[in-house]
Amino acid sequence: YQELVHFETESRGMAARLEALCSEHGLVRETLQSPMFVTAREEFEAYRDSHKRLFMADFYRRQRKRMDILVDANGDPTGGQWSFDAENRKKLPKKLVPPALSRPSWTAHTKDIVSLVNARFGEHPGDAADFWLPTTEAQAGKALDSFLKERLSLFGDYEDALSSVHPTVFHSVLSPLMNIGLLTPGAVMDRTLRYAKKHETPLNSLEGFVRQVIGWREFIRGVWNTLPPAHWEQNFWGHERQLCDHWYDGTTGIPPLDDAIDRARTTGYNHHIERLMVVGNLMLLCRVEPTAAYRWFMEMFVDSADWVMAPNVYGMALHSEGGAFTTKPYICGSNYLRKMSDYPKGPWCEVVDGLYWSFVRDHRDFFEKNPRSKMMLGTLTRMDASRRDAIFGAADEFVARVTR
Repeated sequence: YQELVHFETESRGMAARLEALCSEHGLVRETLQSPMFVTAREEFEAYRDSHKRLFMADFYRRQRKRMDILVDANGDPTGGQWSFDAENRKKLPKKLVPPALSRPSWTAHTKDIVSLVNARFGEHPGDAADFWLPTTEAQAGKALDSFLKERLSLFGDYEDALSSVHPTVFHSVLSPLMNIGLLTPGAVMDRTLRYAKKHETPLNSLEGFVRQVIGWREFIRGVWNTLPPAHWEQNFWGHERQLCDHWYDGTTGIPPLDDAIDRARTTGYNHHIERLMVVGNLMLLCRVEPTAAYRWFMEMFVDSADWVMAPNVYGMALHSEGGAFTTKPYICGSNYLRKMSDYPKGPWCEVVDGLYWSFVRDHRDFFEKNPRSKMMLGTLTRMDASRRDAIFGAADEFVARVTR
């Protein structure tokens, strides 16, 4: 053999192995653009070089114009605005039941692999008998079609909703299939836009899904390839606490968190609000060391890979890399979690509120510098002293119990 032709890899370890292989055997190496993304690396570099900071909103507008998606002849956004995110924050009504995900039949290969997993990894989280994912291109295509027909229309309204009953709400649940290559983002977009032309589809739902696929997913990949490995090793807050077994068993005592952990353990999947505003938020507020949090996310999710988890965990969830592409940490107290869900008020609310406000208290200097978060300090100052003492005490007890 004289030449090795391969697609781009997002794995730095694999890239180094391929380079070493070619060097050792004197092979000419040709790298092809990956079909798993719709943005060439050179295109993202051009965006990066033309902007002072990495902001997804800027990148997303550029993507829409470049790809001629949801824009008019003048390059202006369909519907008059680039993002309908403000319309995508509704709580799931009690009487609205999202359709259940269909489970494809196991292939012969799936049956063999389930047996192997049970034999070799029986002590790992989860149960292989619960395996629910498509494993062929045809099955993946059916999963996409099911989303378009059954869930896309209401995806936008309830994109940020949490539910104690319906784990995936109206989400597409396509990231595991896209990240492994059973579906490509180009094919997903083509099929989605064709469907929307033939069927009445709310613009906030269509735009919200487009934003996830050609916006966030492509942006996160570009950020991963732009920032050096050392960037993700930072510990901006200086957090050092480690996770106890409660984070694997789902026995923390905070219902939204325990449900998210249980779903991750049984299915290997949480939707993005569970990941960001429940698990990630509470790991940050519990002062968990960044690499320990990262390890949990890599272990527990079927769609995990360094290129997607490093920016999302270290950047979005923990802000542990200092905010190269975000302006503030995504943190919240119990009010937001209850506002977006059906979880009733309980003792867990005092714990979450105590974690939230003690974090704000301990990082006062940071929040004072940020106009978007400075007002929180005034709220903390005006809080009744007895309430402060109660919630801070509940938070301290929780941190001592679920971390070490």
